[in-house]
Amino acid sequence: MGSIDLPKSPMVFHPEKRSAVGSRNSLAQESRDQQAEVDNLLEEEVDKVMNHVSTKLPNDVLKELDVMGGLKEKVYNYFNQNYQNMFNRYIVTTEDEMIKKVRNFVDREEMKVLTRYTPKEIATLLDEVGGMDRFNTGEIEKSIVNMYGHLQGHIQRGVNELENLTNSLLRQKTDVGAFIRGENAYSVVKCAFKDNLKKPKTVSEVKLSVNILDSELISPIFHYQVTVEYLIKDLIAKNIIDLIDKEIDQLKDDRIDQGLEELADSEIVFEKMKKVESHTSDDAESAKSNRYKYMAKTLMTRLEGLRAEIDPEEFDQLNIRENLKKIIDLENIRNRGYNTAINSITSILDTSRMGYQYIENLKNGRELIIREYEDTDPNILPDERYSIRMKYYDNAQLVEEQKAYDVQIAAFQLEVQHLWDVLDMVYVDSKFFKRVADYEDLAKVYRTKIKKKIKLKSNDPVYEDVDKVWNEISFMQAAETEVEERNRTYLFEKDEVKKRLVLMKDKLQSMYGYKYPMQRRVMEERLEFLEQEFNRFDYMINPYHIQTGILLDVDITSIKRKKATLDGMANVLNEFLNGVSKGFQDAAFASFSRRRSTVRSDIDQHFGDPNALDEIEEGSKKNKGQSYLDMLNTPADEPATTIKKDKAPATKTRKRKGVVDTGKTKKKAKKNSGGLRTL
Repeated sequence: MGSIDLPKSPMVFHPEKRSAVGSRNSLAQESRDQQAEVDNLLEEEVDKVMNHVSTKLPNDVLKELDVMGGLKEKVYNYFNQNYQNMFNRYIVTTEDEMIKKVRNFVDREEMKVLTRYTPKEIATLLDEVGGMDRFNTGEIEKSIVNMYGHLQGHIQRGVNELENLTNSLLRQKTDVGAFIRGENAYSVVKCAFKDNLKKPKTVSEVKLSVNILDSELISPIFHYQVTVEYLIKDLIAKNIIDLIDKEIDQLKDDRIDQGLEELADSEIVFEKMKKVESHTSDDAESAKSNRYKYMAKTLMTRLEGLRAEIDPEEFDQLNIRENLKKIIDLENIRNRGYNTAINSITSILDTSRMGYQYIENLKNGRELIIREYEDTDPNILPDERYSIRMKYYDNAQLVEEQKAYDVQIAAFQLEVQHLWDVLDMVYVDSKFFKRVADYEDLAKVYRTKIKKKIKLKSNDPVYEDVDKVWNEISFMQAAETEVEERNRTYLFEKDEVKKRLVLMKDKLQSMYGYKYPMQRRVMEERLEFLEQEFNRFDYMINPYHIQTGILLDVDITSIKRKKATLDGMANVLNEFLNGVSKGFQDAAFASFSRRRSTVRSDIDQHFGDPNALDEIEEGSKKNKGQSYLDMLNTPADEPATTIKKDKAPATKTRKRKGVVDTGKTKKKAKKNSGGLRTL
């Protein structure tokens, strides 16, 4: 067969041509005669039946039968009909199976493309074993994604370490910027570098405190003692805020569809406030109040005062409050946020090669203490070490911390003042036999002469009669307002205490020189103790500067030329903040819309009444460019006919911005080459 005899099957329809559409012959059968094969098959089967009939029936019966005529023809027709039925069923079954095979083949090929994280062999194996209904690649995909995530984490950690080291080299020193990068710098409460007392030239100590607010936590933290009622109300409150946000989004979309200007930030705030009353209410007594729309009042009353634990004597598994509490406990709302923070900091320390030998997790107190070494004596500890204290504070705890801080400041002031008085008395006794030892003695000697010869003539008050308001140690402190009373910094008090300690040191040295009597040794020991304790207290965090949330307090001791712990802790802190905190979010930037910045009244570029622009917009009535030029070239006092939509023409006097009315009659100016009025 030549190439010209081969039919193009998709374009040819014929019952006999091979592989044509509708053909009973196929090229796959080559030179076989399909009809002859069928006839041969039917004849063989008919002959077998006739031979069987002829051997089984008696001769007298065979004589009565027309064996060679009607019977054989009927049997042949019967076989032909059944063969056709069987063949048709076979064809249908084959086609169905073929369609299934093709469909499964297509599905497998599509799955090979979709399961991008799964090897093709595994997808094929799972499909062959149980099919997509029983086995799927979801878990394998999750594991692959986790592996990619861990790989990305290691790469990111290496990049962060390289960045920190590069910044440190460029700065040629270690500072606060080496710890917290720009996006988390706002969370720093205090960071102080100082030299180690025993090794000031080679070892440095760093105090870093980070405050992560409640609103910035990805997973909120609750105290263990918080009531179940509080947790449920917190969930309802979050749901209400989400519903209000959805309603505001719908309102924004509606205004845009109507062609109105977008809401400003302040307008959005007021719209949210208006919708609060539709979801909640201050009426806590009425069961029909909006506050009980999401959870009935009867259920709320059963949860009053219920905390994390129930007295075993009162516990009943069939009570309503026990089952309500169980639902909340199963969601793990109470411990979720705190446990997430613990797992985050410990896993980051492990993967960052910052091991620790001591950890104390005060779970009920929401406090975590981690130290690289168990011992706390700095005399035996190595020069590379760190300690971390992470604690969650609520408002009540901060108030008590502030009270304790107030008392401690007052105690230091009292003790330092007492030592100051003792030293002053010792100094007064030491100059007993001296007429003039200091400025005060000299002023006493000439006090009478000054009074007679100077003050009596000028009628000015004597120095000793004037009230002294300056203690000659610190400058005068300004009066406190409500801001200072609620947020005490104690900078003035601390500065005064430090100056008193320095002045007492100088005074002891000037009094005794190189002599060391018992009085000097006692006072110096007390002075050294107060100075050491005050420096330790000043190193602590002022609770007035902390807000409710997590306080991460890190103390690091590191060798200046090595800085291994400093660099490692910088990566730990940044990764921890990124994993626990959402970061600072400026509502103005979050709601910023490019459309609102471009759709402004001054962009319309109209000089007079906005209705005059209807002439420009009515393109079907007048040429847009000519209308605009006509509007520009019309004098300020000339009546102009404005065309309003669906209204008759009205006569108005148009005024333009930038044109000053001098009271004189103005003539229409000539047009220049550009068609605009010459100003």
